[in-house]
Amino acid sequence: MEREEQVWDVVIVGAGPAGAAAALYTARAGRSTLVVDKGLAAGALGMASGIENYPGVQETLSGAALVERIRAQAKGFGAQFADCRITAATLTETAKTLFASGRSFHARAAILATGSMGRTRSIRGEEELVGRGVSYCATCDGFFFRDQDVAVLGNSDEALEEALHVARFARRVVILCPTPRLRARHALVREVDSSDRIELRVSATVREILGRESVQAVLTRTGDSEETIPVAGVFIYLQGGKPIIDFLGGQLATTEDGCLVVDRTFETSVSGVFGAGDILCKHVKQAVIAAAEGVQAALAAERYLSGRSALRADWA
Repeated sequence: MEREEQVWDVVIVGAGPAGAAAALYTARAGRSTLVVDKGLAAGALGMASGIENYPGVQETLSGAALVERIRAQAKGFGAQFADCRITAATLTETAKTLFASGRSFHARAAILATGSMGRTRSIRGEEELVGRGVSYCATCDGFFFRDQDVAVLGNSDEALEEALHVARFARRVVILCPTPRLRARHALVREVDSSDRIELRVSATVREILGRESVQAVLTRTGDSEETIPVAGVFIYLQGGKPIIDFLGGQLATTEDGCLVVDRTFETSVSGVFGAGDILCKHVKQAVIAAAEGVQAALAAERYLSGRSALRADWA
């Protein structure tokens, strides 16, 4: 188990192909490595139903199964994994600190591999009601909705896990899934189905979050019909195609499109912080390319930690 007061050699944010491959290499180099991730099916690859073109893997695997194989390799060399969402970071100091709900992780170097499933637009009424019923963390805020009705927006592992958490306090939880089916692990789906406090609505999009001083309802559309559902809280776990960099707080250089800027060694504008995968949005989105970038970022992180001026190709 990881100790939160520990200073890791490397903390990696994101455990898709880029993050997991980076962890494999840093752990194999003997560097203490912690990977922080929202869940196996949270990323783009984790949601893929079948992968047929990953080199060296002849059988067709789900994206989640492929990621799990890479993670298992990394764990075999000593990498550790923590399931949580990073919400803020302090990266400009010599020791890097990443913050989750009630937790903090410290590292000498950081690799960012959070992908590009961030949202490009907000829901009408969302920004005005943040902190007044709109939340992005049920683990943080679920307690405040005891015996009230709430909505959870999303279709992923994270959305279902947070719905199950807030259901411990709320009277009723309505999951509004924007797709015809959930994109989450079967075990989570079964747990949601068995809860008498959770109601699932598929193909339901939220057009507006209603309320003045606080959230009062959500306006939803399913097919051609609209409905206003009274709720006191809205927890949002929707996905899009934007690099996930909101937790960085503007500390790192980005392009006008919000893509993380790195040099040829995959180091960002801050020394000791590296980026890899779809967060860079400068390449074809293939798992093998993201994994290769994760490896290059890991090699660069090892160079940084060792104080060398050049990369070392391998540690065999």
